[in-house]
Amino acid sequence: MARDAALAFGSTPTDSLLDALSTALVIVDGRGAVEFLNAAAQTLLAVGIKQARGRPLAELVRESGPLDDLVARARDGHEPIAHREFRLAPSTRGDSHFVVDCTASPLDAGRVLLEIYDTTRQQRISRDNALLAQLDGSRQMVRQLAHEIKNPLGGLRGAAQLLERELPAEPLKDYTRLIIREADRLRKLVDNLLGPGVPPNKVPVNPHELVQHVYQLLRSEAPGGVAILRDYDPSLPVLNVDRDQLIQAMLNVGRNAVQALGEYGRLTLRTRALVNATIGTRRHRVVASIQFEDNGAGVPPEIADTLFYPLVTRRPGGTGLGLAVAQDLVTRHGGLIEFDSRPGRTVFTLLLPFEDASDG
Repeated sequence: MARDAALAFGSTPTDSLLDALSTALVIVDGRGAVEFLNAAAQTLLAVGIKQARGRPLAELVRESGPLDDLVARARDGHEPIAHREFRLAPSTRGDSHFVVDCTASPLDAGRVLLEIYDTTRQQRISRDNALLAQLDGSRQMVRQLAHEIKNPLGGLRGAAQLLERELPAEPLKDYTRLIIREADRLRKLVDNLLGPGVPPNKVPVNPHELVQHVYQLLRSEAPGGVAILRDYDPSLPVLNVDRDQLIQAMLNVGRNAVQALGEYGRLTLRTRALVNATIGTRRHRVVASIQFEDNGAGVPPEIADTLFYPLVTRRPGGTGLGLAVAQDLVTRHGGLIEFDSRPGRTVFTLLLPFEDASDG
């Protein structure tokens, strides 16, 4: 229907019909300049038809190569061409982007119709569900691991204490004390894997009080060449959270970012309120978005799919627990940690609902 209506564009009054569609429609002429945008396309690209008409498509979209290639192939091949799940970044929307499916269909006189389907929400729901499933799997694995480790550790520690009492020479006791220290360290590691043993003690808290506390801690720990910036939305309402648990979650994410930067770089702490946002399959009227954005090398692709599993790390000496524990703490509040990473820009986003959810 969209293609039939577009074919009539310019000869019959079809604007109202095209504007009623949820699919974004863009028509470019033979020179690649924008000829028409329906209402959905104007919303997606955040530009009005008067401002867009006559401008090259490349001016409206950053990194327009995939779209330009799609247009050229449809025009040269004289048949529709589709491209699925690629990044579309409108020039007017800063660093934000959408995941879209696009079909390019040739019209008359070298014109091409682009039908753009925003699949960002579906992609996010799928990814959130994968993260939640990953968390459930890691929790089961950790419980089994903890059971297998804690009992032998207790026996090992007790035996070392008994042996220490029997040893006559003080230098020999250094060995038993080493065993006890290492047993305590491993037990603490297992306790961190298991997370807090009690449910969150939720109280009304100003989210910026927590973020500011984390900001000050990170500033005191970061190397001199790492700049830590703030970008707060002062309109955020109060959150009902466990103060200590949420600070720990944010601190884990922030420290992970600082460590990824090394001696030099930039970390930005950003807060926003998202309206009609989804966490998993649940839709919320308002969600707090707390972001940690760094300009480091990014998450290595080989660990991106397992990043929130415990013991997954590429950092020498790292335990791989920080992000796993942070994800667990945030999900205990009905939220989720998402991330988007590419070289030069990595963003970890803590999503926390302000109120009860409804089905998405």
